Amino acid sequence: MTLRRAVAAFVAILLALVGLHLFAVSGRTIYRGGPIVTLDPQNRVVEAIGIDGDRIAIVGSEADVVAWGGRWARVLDLHGHALVPGFVDAHSHFPGSGLFAVIEDLHAPPAGDVATIADVVERLRRRAASTSTDAWVVGMGYDDSLLAEGRHPTRQDLDRVSTERPVAAVHVSGHLAAVNSRGLAALGYDARTPDPPGGRLHRDAAGELDGVVEEHAMDPVAARVFAPGPLDAYRILREGERRYLAAGVTTAQNGNATMAQIQSLAWASRLGLLSLRLVLWPSTDATDAVVEGRATFPSTREDWVRIGAVKLFADGSIQTYTAHLSAPYHVPPGADPAYRGYRRTERSELAARIERYHELGFQVAVHGNGDAAIDDILDAVEHAQTAHPRPDARPIVVHAQTARPDQLDRMRRLGVTPSFFALHTYYWGDRHRDRFLGPERAARISPARSASRQGLRFSLHCDTPVVPMEPLRLVWSAVNRRSTSGATIGPEERIDVVTALRAVTIDAAWQAFQEGEKGSLEAGKLADFVVLSASPLEVPPEQLDEIRVLETIVDGRQAYRAPESN
Repeated sequence: MTLRRAVAAFVAILLALVGLHLFAVSGRTIYRGGPIVTLDPQNRVVEAIGIDGDRIAIVGSEADVVAWGGRWARVLDLHGHALVPGFVDAHSHFPGSGLFAVIEDLHAPPAGDVATIADVVERLRRRAASTSTDAWVVGMGYDDSLLAEGRHPTRQDLDRVSTERPVAAVHVSGHLAAVNSRGLAALGYDARTPDPPGGRLHRDAAGELDGVVEEHAMDPVAARVFAPGPLDAYRILREGERRYLAAGVTTAQNGNATMAQIQSLAWASRLGLLSLRLVLWPSTDATDAVVEGRATFPSTREDWVRIGAVKLFADGSIQTYTAHLSAPYHVPPGADPAYRGYRRTERSELAARIERYHELGFQVAVHGNGDAAIDDILDAVEHAQTAHPRPDARPIVVHAQTARPDQLDRMRRLGVTPSFFALHTYYWGDRHRDRFLGPERAARISPARSASRQGLRFSLHCDTPVVPMEPLRLVWSAVNRRSTSGATIGPEERIDVVTALRAVTIDAAWQAFQEGEKGSLEAGKLADFVVLSASPLEVPPEQLDEIRVLETIVDGRQAYRAPESN
């Protein structure tokens, strides 16, 4: 090599190193070459976006953004793919979907492939072979209404898994479980055990326990089977994070967090073990411990971990017949044609708790599926707000499945915001129509369009691990309202794509008082966004659930990249 070539090569290397240094100092990145769906107040779609470190610096035309970036900005071409705000999980139980790293997945189609009680037994036998002999054998996700037998597993069924070890099969709703004979004994349940307030022990014709426990009767089951050791807890965390990031979720939520979960998740985030943001809704037990001075919430960086609304329960689940309705179930579960479900929390206790938390300045989020339960919630909120007026408290009705038009109007007047579990029309729509609610009420389930007409701001959620974390399927469901059979469930409650997208981004962030930091692509906000295979605004509405997440960016850094397809 001649001296001139050697000097030229040296200069080239030096300039490259200087360029890399200048890029590292500037930290500026530009995305261009595809539609940028901002979901800002004008719902603009722009040509480019500029990121400076962990914040969005500029959104607009490609020429303006490139001029802002200067010579040393990194420019990334979207190759026609779309960029949207990161999905904000309005309600789930993170890292609940990670449980399937350590317990058996019993979901029926389309989420899984368990079709019979024999399948449940066989899956739990398989799980028993890999579970330590001193631990419960656990599966979750079975749906009695989709099993060939059309019933819950009994203790006799689960005794076929083991008579020596406790076994539990948790219902897909999370509000009910089936337990074997050894498990009932471990819980101290027998034929003489009374039903607890807000719960029920199922019994056979002879009055003996059949193994099915619901609502508060399930609390001891949850306390035992969902208490993993350190290694399993780490596996659950890793798997849960992987699933959420792969779905494009940049902010996850735990919608009924114990103090132990709050502390461990806060520490995991602080130690850099998590690549997504968290909103933690403390349980009433955790909140009471803080209020009464027995504990304190851990200090957190609020842009990463926020302590959010206190979670309360008014009733249970429609698909377990424990939601509290104002009119009887369409096909009741027993001989009583007037059966309407029941309160999980008595009306007076619910009102007292909501008033207490409201007075202390907490936001409240109350689980309410049945319209009778929603009446209780709204009565309690109105009483609390009258006694202790607070502007913009944003109380949330979680699920709000059977909210009536008069209740939506009352929510608007009280400043209450609903969060709809819109995937019910997909996963359970046919059975809501034919079994649980009947055609008229099923057509109004998750009434997002009616809420929009009332001027209510609302979010949509998946309630994972009840169903998989799939924000794009959630949007598809709210827009199309198709069941698994392909039937349309209440077309009058369909919403448009933009409204549905806002309900899983900026409006979900608003419910958590975080709309100034995330949920839309605007200058000054956190650099949390998702690259999609196509723009939801450009595909036919029935194909929204076919869009793929290609990349998830949190804090300006890549947190997930989809594997290359063949």
